[in-house]
Amino acid sequence: MINVIYVMLAIAVTIIFIAYLFHPKKGLIYRIQRVRQNIQRRFIEDALKHNYHCETQQLACTIQSLAGALSFNIDRTTKLISRLEELSLIKLNGKGLHLTSQGRRYALGIIRTHRLWELYLANETGIDEIEWHSIAEIEEHKLTEDEMDKIAEIMRYPRFDPHGAPIPTKTGEIPPKKTIPMTELNVGDYARIVSVEDEPKTIYAQITALGLCQGMEIHILEHTPQKIRFAAEGDESVLAPLIAANINVNLLQRKPHIRTSKYTLADLDPGKQGTVIGISTRIRGQQRRRLMDIGIIPGTLIASQIRSPGGDPTAYEIRGALIALRRKQARQIYIDPKKKTGDQR
Repeated sequence: MINVIYVMLAIAVTIIFIAYLFHPKKGLIYRIQRVRQNIQRRFIEDALKHNYHCETQQLACTIQSLAGALSFNIDRTTKLISRLEELSLIKLNGKGLHLTSQGRRYALGIIRTHRLWELYLANETGIDEIEWHSIAEIEEHKLTEDEMDKIAEIMRYPRFDPHGAPIPTKTGEIPPKKTIPMTELNVGDYARIVSVEDEPKTIYAQITALGLCQGMEIHILEHTPQKIRFAAEGDESVLAPLIAANINVNLLQRKPHIRTSKYTLADLDPGKQGTVIGISTRIRGQQRRRLMDIGIIPGTLIASQIRSPGGDPTAYEIRGALIALRRKQARQIYIDPKKKTGDQR
């Protein structure tokens, strides 16, 4: 009797184990296959994006450049290229790799997903700008076309991402944009930043560290083969031409209003007060709406009341309410410390 029980138990365990391995939608083997498929899909899509960016920048896309972009060795890259050719996504000739019409549509779909997702992160979350690209790099491989159509509809079919790059439409059309690289500006020129390239990542990180972003107005102070010195929102910055080439601008025909005051809310000592001049263009989306909702708009008088023992955050009196702001936020709010209480409107 005992042997029969053991046999039945062994059979039950075996059935459960087989089901765990081979269940058509939840089994271990199915999940492993899905992971492999997703990894392969990501490699294919990253390869198409690399090829597309090479074509738009009029650069040769080669086996070596693709291997470097994906951190693959040549053998692995060659196998991937063979797979792309089998799918009719690229064609290979003596001059390098070229997207087919089908491959170009696929690449534009991935770019559309990436840029829509970056715009969503910028406008609807408080995530730091430096993280938008890396998060979108992951999500672009997960979302379906239908899901992105819904996001685009909710966002009212935006034309440009938070860096100013055009967002392809569902049919692959790209909004026209006439800009010049910052390196083409001359001393004395005024311009508005239209877009910032978010690749290569190392260059994008340097641009972000300076707080430069779409919508900023700049004034070129010095331009040499070694450096470009310019003013933006009251700060002077210096970039190497190699980095400045990743910033696209529109030349302004007349001198714009460029803020020269470097005084921010973070500089206001407890017991002092100042009037808001403006909010930096670095603050956008949800964060900008929050600041405006609590009354931080041009003309508002703000008094610094209490600073925490650690120095951050600081409590400010804003339109009769006590609001705590982090130093990082306060540094993006420009004020005139000379205004008096009686000047508030």
